[in-house]
Amino acid sequence: MKILVAKPGLDGHDRGAKVVAQALRDAGVEVVYTGLKRTPEEVVQEAIEEDVDVIGLSILSGAHVPLARRVLEALRREGATEIEVVVGGTIPPRDVEELRRLGVARVFPMGTPLPEIVGAFTGRGEPSDPREASRP
Repeated sequence: MKILVAKPGLDGHDRGAKVVAQALRDAGVEVVYTGLKRTPEEVVQEAIEEDVDVIGLSILSGAHVPLARRVLEALRREGATEIEVVVGGTIPPRDVEELRRLGVARVFPMGTPLPEIVGAFTGRGEPSDPREASRP
C-alpha cells in the first residue's frame, strides 16, 4: 500500500497531515507527502508519478467539497480512477455524504483517532465504535 498525503488549496496548516503520515509510516505503509498549497492537478500528477494506491487529502480550509471534486475529476481525465481518494480534516457531518457521492472512498473528520485511520489502511486499527470490535 502506498499513500500520497496532500494539502491542496491555500490551507497552510500541516501538523495533522504530518502526524497522520508518520503514524502510517510507523505502521509500515509507504507514504509520500506533497507539502503545502498544491493544486488538485499537481496532487493528481504526483500521485500518478509515484504510482500510489490512495490519495489522502488533508483539508482544514472548508474547501473540501470543491477540492475533492477537482481531484476526482483530474483522476478521471488522466484515466487514473483506480487511485482511491480519502479526505480528512475539518469536515462537517453534513458534508460527509456529499463527499461520498462525489466518489471519496473514506472521510476522516477532525478528531478521528489515529488507530482508526491507520487501521483503515492496514486492517489493524481500533474501530471508533466499541460495538464494531466484536464483529468479524
